[in-house]
Amino acid sequence: MSTRSLVLSIFLLTIGCEGGEDSGEALRDSVLDEDSDTDHGAFSAPQVEIIIAGADGLNPNGDGSGVVTVQAATNEAVNYTFDLGDGTIVADASGEVEHTYTHEGTQTYILAVTAEAEDGAQATWTGSVTVRRSTSHHPRLVWADEFDGDGAVDSEKWHHQVFAPSDGRWFNGELQHYTDRVENSFQSDGTLKIVARKESYTTQGVTLDYTSARLNSRFIFTYGRVDVRAKLPVAGGTWPAIWTLGANINEPGNAFGDTYGSVSWPACGEIDIMEQTGGDKASTLAYFHWGNTETSAYETEGSAISNPDSTDEFHIYSLVWDEAAMRIYVDDQLVHELANTVTRPYDNPHYLLLNIAMGGNLGGAVPGDFTDATLEIDYVRVYQ
Repeated sequence: MSTRSLVLSIFLLTIGCEGGEDSGEALRDSVLDEDSDTDHGAFSAPQVEIIIAGADGLNPNGDGSGVVTVQAATNEAVNYTFDLGDGTIVADASGEVEHTYTHEGTQTYILAVTAEAEDGAQATWTGSVTVRRSTSHHPRLVWADEFDGDGAVDSEKWHHQVFAPSDGRWFNGELQHYTDRVENSFQSDGTLKIVARKESYTTQGVTLDYTSARLNSRFIFTYGRVDVRAKLPVAGGTWPAIWTLGANINEPGNAFGDTYGSVSWPACGEIDIMEQTGGDKASTLAYFHWGNTETSAYETEGSAISNPDSTDEFHIYSLVWDEAAMRIYVDDQLVHELANTVTRPYDNPHYLLLNIAMGGNLGGAVPGDFTDATLEIDYVRVYQ
């Protein structure tokens, strides 16, 4: 994604100047009506433009550098004083200052720009700017879904993987069919719901007793940070997962076919940002699975972390991936780190997957009274 700057044109909010009551009204007109005579025999308050470095549609508060340029202009000004809202005050005759905000996170600052005429008259503009400052190595949002719609998920962002690749079934002894129905995946009240249901469902000539949804992102990435804020299903027998696969996988029915290559699992590489077993809802897993690039041998490594309220509260499940290593976190607490060596196939594009499986290797036995269970996701965000 190219870096751009978003120019926020902010007009007069408050004016202070020397003169009587009528002069104040004249000054407001002179600033707000660009086609009018801007003199009116009085000193005009400045018009101000604020340029936030790296701001665009996905990153309206900038690229994380905290750099902002403030430009002011009015008639006959000989000097400008900029109060930048964080304790910094700068006087500059040119009418332009560049400033770096250093407070971490997204903050709103109240600004004041005072123009001064040669005869000492002053006029002041006030306004605000909201800017993001991040010291992260992956500060720029490149793809996201906030799930603010209603009904079906955004088909431009997500692909429903419904073709069961193992003779009409899924691998690992799983008990569900995946569907593209809104009964199994939909948006409402600002979150995505993936719903596993007990119901007889037939596809590809095979009838199973459960349905669910498996979403592939239509976005691929190599390296970066992934944040997924989610609340997990409480029911036993459910196997929720937030994970990635190499986009070169040859699994039929995936989002990309053979566009990026055609290798089998685990040669494509798999990153399990979050998995949870059906029998332990008080912890979550972070795992890697891959085929050794030199020997082709299957290898795996990972860890568990205590997560006792994972089914009651939202938590942020994160992957930080670069040329040197891959790190998986829960709420910024490191769960597992894996070195990204040449024998591991983690230098190729991956896509995200969100799903609930039923039963199988990690889901285990499904209780007889199971009816339905929901994986609820507040947002998915990818930074680079």
